[in-house]
Amino acid sequence: MGRLPAPGYAFAPDPRRVGHQMRWLAAACDGMSLPRLAATGVTRGWRCLEIGTGGGSLARWLAERVAPEGEVIATDLRPPDAPPTAGLRYLAHDVVHDPLPEGEFDLIVSRLVLQHLPEREKVLARLAGALAPGGWLQIDEYDISAEAPLLLPDPEAERLYRRFLAAKDEALRAAGADPRWGREVAASMRAVGLVGIDPRPHVELRTPETASLRLQIHHTYHLVDRLVAAGMTEAEVTAVRELMCDPSFRACSSLFYSVHGRRPPV
Repeated sequence: MGRLPAPGYAFAPDPRRVGHQMRWLAAACDGMSLPRLAATGVTRGWRCLEIGTGGGSLARWLAERVAPEGEVIATDLRPPDAPPTAGLRYLAHDVVHDPLPEGEFDLIVSRLVLQHLPEREKVLARLAGALAPGGWLQIDEYDISAEAPLLLPDPEAERLYRRFLAAKDEALRAAGADPRWGREVAASMRAVGLVGIDPRPHVELRTPETASLRLQIHHTYHLVDRLVAAGMTEAEVTAVRELMCDPSFRACSSLFYSVHGRRPPV
């Protein structure tokens, strides 16, 4: 087994990879995240916060609904270099260390961020405190434990894919992530005093045509050093990438949890 890279966000800000990562993530997840945001009733005049905006697809969707009276503040360690948009402001912000205003926002959303933070429970409490009375928190996170192979060309291909899944889990944990935290979000929201908690799991069939699997294939590039450090060979990483491109490949997706909670009204 190779030496695991130092802890830190697993998906390094490699300019060759980040843009593709954000596009595939939006393609795979917006269809689940956006209807849930719409279910909050978000509308003109709302003040919204997105933690870890990435490519900004959720922030742009929200801005279209809250402008001109409302505003979306979209934060990231490295926010997109994008032109100004009505109702949308990007802000460089470290949610672990930088302050948040108390009781400020009608809606806060964070997608696939907190599971990567060892301080996730502390951050969740801070997000709850930043909600206005009656405000909504939406946390969208994966639980990767469900990614079972369903139809692969042969038993050796299945063993290779399971080896990849185990290495990915180990690589993410070595970086300080909890890749199964999606199943814990609802209970964590309750522990910080939110009410009306509503967890909704989503699962799909992964085939080479799905954005979900294309995102997984992209991980074989973006995480290659961590996968090798977790025990795979580079030849195995290449082989599992080719396997996922096989037209006959069928597997279960991760469980994607979109969880709502609200700050109690005064």
